[in-house]
Amino acid sequence: MSRSIKKGPYVDANVLGKVAKMKQSGKKDPITTWARACTILPEFVGVMFMVHNGKHHMKVLVTEDMVGHKLGEFAPTRRFGGHTNKKEEEKSPVSAEGS
Repeated sequence: MSRSIKKGPYVDANVLGKVAKMKQSGKKDPITTWARACTILPEFVGVMFMVHNGKHHMKVLVTEDMVGHKLGEFAPTRRFGGHTNKKEEEKSPVSAEGS
């Protein structure tokens, strides 16, 4: 469900302040944040964020295509380990030596 237009997008005040300071100073240090629900604004384009995924902070470089999305969408919380291939498991011979 989207947020009310009357309220506007949710943007964490600390993140917005840090981006404004960074734009004034001209530094390119990544901004560390736990605010995964923060909406990406056009002012964030070109800024590097370190978004927490529950275990680590993941680097997210904001591009124009990301505007309107949330920061948490680009820091996945789960890692896909892959599927097992049952055909390859059946082919491998079971070691029956010693009997």
